[in-house]
Amino acid sequence: MSYADFLSKKLADAGADEGCMLDVQVSGKTYHGVLMPHHEFSGEDILILKVKSGYNIGIRLDAESQISVVSRPVERAKNESVDEPKKGLKTIVLIGTGGTIASYVDYRTGGVHPALSASDLVNAVPEIKEIANLKARALFAIFSENMTVPHWQELAKAIAEEINNGADAVIIPHGTDTMGYTAAAVSFMLGDVSKPVVFVGAQRSSDRPSSDASSNLMAAARFCVNGNRAGVYVVMHDGSGDDSFAVHCGARVRKMHTSRRDAFKSINVPPVAVIDKAGKITFNCGGRPVTDDRVEVASDMCQDVVLLQFYPGMDPVLFRDIFMKSRGIVISGSGLGHVNSNMVPLIKEATDNGAIVVVTSQCLNGRTNLNVYATGRDMLNAGAITVQDMLPETAYAKLMWALANTKSVEAAKEVMKTCLADEMSDRRLML
Repeated sequence: MSYADFLSKKLADAGADEGCMLDVQVSGKTYHGVLMPHHEFSGEDILILKVKSGYNIGIRLDAESQISVVSRPVERAKNESVDEPKKGLKTIVLIGTGGTIASYVDYRTGGVHPALSASDLVNAVPEIKEIANLKARALFAIFSENMTVPHWQELAKAIAEEINNGADAVIIPHGTDTMGYTAAAVSFMLGDVSKPVVFVGAQRSSDRPSSDASSNLMAAARFCVNGNRAGVYVVMHDGSGDDSFAVHCGARVRKMHTSRRDAFKSINVPPVAVIDKAGKITFNCGGRPVTDDRVEVASDMCQDVVLLQFYPGMDPVLFRDIFMKSRGIVISGSGLGHVNSNMVPLIKEATDNGAIVVVTSQCLNGRTNLNVYATGRDMLNAGAITVQDMLPETAYAKLMWALANTKSVEAAKEVMKTCLADEMSDRRLML
């Protein structure tokens, strides 16, 4: 649906284009905001403005309404400025991948798009430059739902390259929706990485007053500078305020809420550490100290792996082709890791065909155990294996890596049962 004729004429007479800052007077009230695109679901007499709060409002105009242009949008340009390094400060490389943390509003379409360069992030949080020398590298500019296995591989190689070229730490701004998958995959590819590798995201884009982009990035930088911990981590808000941030193990974290700033939680373990607003780091567990060792990358991944969630009424006939064509199958089972008994013959057929069937639990908290009930024991007899309390998405990434970096099915199974990146434990913690 387009604008009504009277409204189109008012906009044209005012010279108002999308992205212009407008003053709109309607029925004695004045509204101030940026003109957003008109959508098909909007009424023909509705004008959409993005106001100072960062939210959009719809205003119904009539023939007596007045529109005036306050200012016009400035075309965005890539900012690739480089600051001179300061002596005595560690060097952090930001490898940009995209996502909400690196996003801006495109007033032509009304959508949120990845930032034009990783340097945009550096310059958006100038206080980081007081604690570290920063370098920026834009690797991708995509939302995380568009990340693929080849993206993971390219990212792991880029991280290793930067560390081997002298970086003291690497921060990866990443979209939150699949950040847990990427962090897990990179954890296995980088192995005993010698420096901190920190994924960081934002639940709310930088045009919103409640954005968590800059505070999360600052917390990540403080951990890199003062934490003295090697490994792959995720740093995000630890509460609804701006006074606490959690450091999660990269292979143990999941996004647990669609929009809260503290959406990320460590599963089955406490966070590695908590960082307060002043930058104080409180550790909850031990870890590997930073070294100067060279990073070796094992980036091969077998993509013939699927992740399936069991559901009541799951029909093995529908999934037979998938099982037979896959070298690896991760099943997120119910409870302790169960599926309907009618799926057991299919599991047997797949394992006899040379596939590895890994069973996890959709409960997330707690450990899988197929020895308790008859169905579970049947699954074990059919060749399925369990991986203690490993997250389904972590098992998915690890199975791809295990199949590509071993020479036999049995060797890959042993890798799946062996803890490599703190991704699982053989005992339950009281959390």
